[in-house]
Amino acid sequence: MTGPAAIARPAAPAAAPAAERNTLAGAAKAFEAVFMRQMISSMRSASLGDELFGSSAGDQFRDMSDARLADSMAGGKGFGIAELLEKQFAARAAPVGAPAPATKDPTP
Repeated sequence: MTGPAAIARPAAPAAAPAAERNTLAGAAKAFEAVFMRQMISSMRSASLGDELFGSSAGDQFRDMSDARLADSMAGGKGFGIAELLEKQFAARAAPVGAPAPATKDPTP
């Protein structure tokens, strides 16, 4: 691709150092877990009627159970959000010691 929209990018995500990839993987998994918690919470709030044994203690237990469920879901294969985030950000990470990606000067 040529022209003003062309931007030089690193060739492969494997070029990033291992420690940086591990940090990125952890952050992506944590984001996916938070996303899943929010999704489960939204699903729980869409109830069709009054609960039979509703109480604040039951609500707190359910919230903790939902958080644990979301963490375990994200810890496994998950929905693939973490994997997509890793690919997206690893492609933008420059290797240590490498020059910054070249960008086209917008001035004519």
